[in-house]
Amino acid sequence: MKVSDKLKQAEDSKQPYFSFEYFPPKTEQGLANLYDRIERMARLGPVFVAVTWGAGGATAQRTLELCSACQGVFGVETVMHLTCTNMDIAQVDAALEGAKAAGIQNILALRGDPPRDAEYWTACEGGFSHAVDLVRYIREKYGSYFCVGVAGYPEGHIESTDADQDFEYFVAKVKAGADFVVSQLAYDANVFIQWEKKVRARGITVPVVAGVLPVQSYQSFRRLVFLTKVAVPEALRERLEEAKANDQAVKDLGVEHAVAMVRQLQAAGVRGVHLTTLNLENSVQRVLEALGMGEAAMKSTGRALAGQAVTGQAMTSTAERRVWDDFPNGRWGDARSPAFGSADAYGAMLKFDAQGAARVWGRPCTLDDISSLFARYVTGEIASLPWSDEPLRAETERIGAELARVNRLGFWTLASQPALDGVASADATHGWGPRGGYVYQKAFVECFVAGAKFGSFLSRLQSSASRVTYYAANRQGDFLTNAHAGEGTALTWGVFPGRAVVQPTLIDKISFLAWRAEAFQTWREWAAMFAQASQEACFLRETADECWLVNVVDNDYKQADAIWELFQ
Repeated sequence: MKVSDKLKQAEDSKQPYFSFEYFPPKTEQGLANLYDRIERMARLGPVFVAVTWGAGGATAQRTLELCSACQGVFGVETVMHLTCTNMDIAQVDAALEGAKAAGIQNILALRGDPPRDAEYWTACEGGFSHAVDLVRYIREKYGSYFCVGVAGYPEGHIESTDADQDFEYFVAKVKAGADFVVSQLAYDANVFIQWEKKVRARGITVPVVAGVLPVQSYQSFRRLVFLTKVAVPEALRERLEEAKANDQAVKDLGVEHAVAMVRQLQAAGVRGVHLTTLNLENSVQRVLEALGMGEAAMKSTGRALAGQAVTGQAMTSTAERRVWDDFPNGRWGDARSPAFGSADAYGAMLKFDAQGAARVWGRPCTLDDISSLFARYVTGEIASLPWSDEPLRAETERIGAELARVNRLGFWTLASQPALDGVASADATHGWGPRGGYVYQKAFVECFVAGAKFGSFLSRLQSSASRVTYYAANRQGDFLTNAHAGEGTALTWGVFPGRAVVQPTLIDKISFLAWRAEAFQTWREWAAMFAQASQEACFLRETADECWLVNVVDNDYKQADAIWELFQ
C-alpha cells in the first residue's frame, strides 16, 4: 500500500499518528538485534517506517535488506530513502528495481550528503544534481507505481544562503510529483508550525509529517546541532547543559521535551510526527506512552512488550536488552547494538570546505606538521580535527599533559579516557547513568602511529601483554591483536541501585575494524581538500598508506598512569 494512502486514512481519522526512522547498522550482530527491535516496535502501530540510504549508495545492499524485512517480514509499510549523490541512472534504476522486487512502493527522494572522499558535492556523469531531478526521473520512468516523498526544511537547507530561494526549491520538488513530505527535525515546534502555514499558503496539499528526534545523549545532541545548525530553544539548551553529566537525566529531558513539542504540534493541528529513533527504542516508546499513542498495540502484547523471544544473535533477556544499549552508543558502544555507529550514521565526517579546512588545520607536508596539529587540538588551541568535530570533553583534562606529550612524539590520538575507580555516578565530570551509583573505566588510548614508529611501539605492547589489550590495523587490512578470539574488552561499566552491571562501552574486533575503515577514509577526505597532485594531498595519502591505527586498553584500572609508559 502506498504511504500517501495510509497518510490520507490517518488524516481522515482525525487521530494523531506516527512513523519511525532507522538506519542500517554497521555490524551483522547489530542488524540481527535491530530486526528484533523493529518487530517489537512494529506492534506500536506506526503508519510507516523509513530506512536511510548512505551517500553514493554506500549502504545500498543493507538498506534494501532492511527495507525488505520491514515490508515483507514485519508487515509494516516501508519507505526507502534514496539519495542521488554520486549515483548514475543505472544505479538509481538498480535501487528502484530492487525496491519493486521487494514489494516496496514508497521512496523518499533526497539529494543527500556529499559522498565520502569527494571534495565538493557534484553530480556524476549521467546522474542527478538535485532531489527534484530524482523526483522527475522516477515519475517519468515509473509513472505512478512509486509513492514519492521529499524532505522539507523548516529552517532552510544547511547549504542555502537564500531562505526564499530555498523555499522555492522545495515547492518545485513537491510540484515535480511528490506525494508526501517529511520535515527535517526541529526542536522548536513554532518553527515547524509557521513553516507548514507557509507551505499550505502556497497551495501544497500533500501530507506533511513533522520530524522529531528525542535527545538521546548530550554528546549526540551537540554533534547534531553542530552539523545541522538546527535552532534550539534556550530553555532546552540550558537544561541539557545542567543535566549533561547524568545520561539518564538527559534521556528523561529528551523524552519530556519531545512530548511537549508533539503536544504543541497537535494543538496546532499537526497530527503526524516522524520519530527518528537512532535505532533505539526506549525513549521513543516513552514518548508514545506519555502521549497515549500506540497504547492499544502495547496493551494487546503486554506492557513494554515483555517476554518476546529474541532470534538470531540478539540478546536473550528482556531486562538485559532494555538496558544494554540505553546509554550513549557512539563509536565505543557495543557492536552488537543496532545503534552502534549512530554518531556518524547521518552525514559525512568533514563539514569544512577546502578553504575552511586549510584555515583551521593548515597545509601539512611533514609528520611534524601532523604532530603539531594534534597537539594543538588536545591543548585547546583549535576546536576540531578531521576525525573530531568538537573540542575534547572535560574528563580528558586530568590526562591533558600526557596527551600533549604523546601527540608531540608522533602518537596522534583520536580517543582516550583516564582510568576511574568507583567515581560517583553524580560526578559532574566523569559521572553517567542514574544517581546513587558508581562508575569505573579503564585507561585507553587510540591513536595513529607512523609506520617508522610502529615496530618499536608494537614491541612495547607485546612485552606488556599481560596487562594491556591492543588492537592494531592499517589501511591495507593487516590486523594484529592480543585479545582472545570472539571476546570484547569492557572500557566502562557502572553499578547502580537495583540494576545489573551496565557496560555501555566495549572494544572488540568487530567495532575496531568497523571504525578502522572510517578512520582511514578520513585521511582520504582530508587529502581531497587539496588539489590532487599537490604536495599536501600526496603527503596525506602517503601517510594514510603507511600509518597504523592502534587502540590500547590498560586493564589495570587501579594503576591510573601506567598506560603512558608505553608511549615513548
